[in-house]
Amino acid sequence: MSDNKIVSFDDEMLIVVDENDNILDYKLKADCHRGDGILHRAFSLFIFTSDKELILQQRSSQKLLWPLFWSNTCCSHPRKGEEMNRAINRRLKEELGLTSDLKFLFKFQYQANFGKIGAENEICSVFIGKSDARVVENKNEIAGWRLISVPDLTRDISDIPGQFTPWLKKEWQRITTDFMHEIERL
Repeated sequence: MSDNKIVSFDDEMLIVVDENDNILDYKLKADCHRGDGILHRAFSLFIFTSDKELILQQRSSQKLLWPLFWSNTCCSHPRKGEEMNRAINRRLKEELGLTSDLKFLFKFQYQANFGKIGAENEICSVFIGKSDARVVENKNEIAGWRLISVPDLTRDISDIPGQFTPWLKKEWQRITTDFMHEIERL
């Protein structure tokens, strides 16, 4: 895989859903992120090493929403006609060159505006996995990455919250409150 392949497009057809995650329609990604956003399906992946360190991603400067903010290992959207399992594995490989057995943890709805530029408005499925493979970051998606321990990320989110994406902060709170046992099992 090339480390600079373009894998994200404004004209991707995303899955528009209701509050119960039922499919309502399909809309362009660009349209789903305009204004306050249109509720659509998304996912977030948290990949840990054997040492229980999280692979933390810094979003590319090319991103329209939250460029250069630190976020979870990988996040994106399933496309029209794409099952979630295929989407999560596709995107993990495209962004970081990784594969992992991924375990579903929870699903939640959130909306967050990035100034007047646009917004995320998502029903997001959250998964965890483990990998000790070498990261091969896609430069179009990722500005950088680092490994971080659970306590260090919790402290950093508390001390410097403005450096992190809004979905990461919400997901991390829930993971560290309700799912630490799943991280320990990895």
